[in-house]
Amino acid sequence: MKPFCIFRVFRKRVKKEKVFLILRIRSDRGGEFINYSFTTYCEENGIKHELSCPKISQQNRVVEKKNHTLQQIFRTVISEYRLPQYLWVEAVNTSCYIGKRI
Repeated sequence: MKPFCIFRVFRKRVKKEKVFLILRIRSDRGGEFINYSFTTYCEENGIKHELSCPKISQQNRVVEKKNHTLQQIFRTVISEYRLPQYLWVEAVNTSCYIGKRI
């Protein structure tokens, strides 16, 4: 599945399940998010797409570290409690909650 399709599904799930709107996203100018269809989709849905400089560790280091930590917590939660894959969203939410409290 293409990243753009995954993002559309993710946006719909967030809007429906959490009653939140995605107002802004950030990417590092990866090719999967720099194209006409993604840009048009963001404009139509009122999403501001912010771009950081690619391959500049000063800008991406903090985000990469937080993503890595979040993934470690997520995998631990899934493994420790032997959760089925369909509960990964709740595991990620729990991981974010734990990560902010640590």
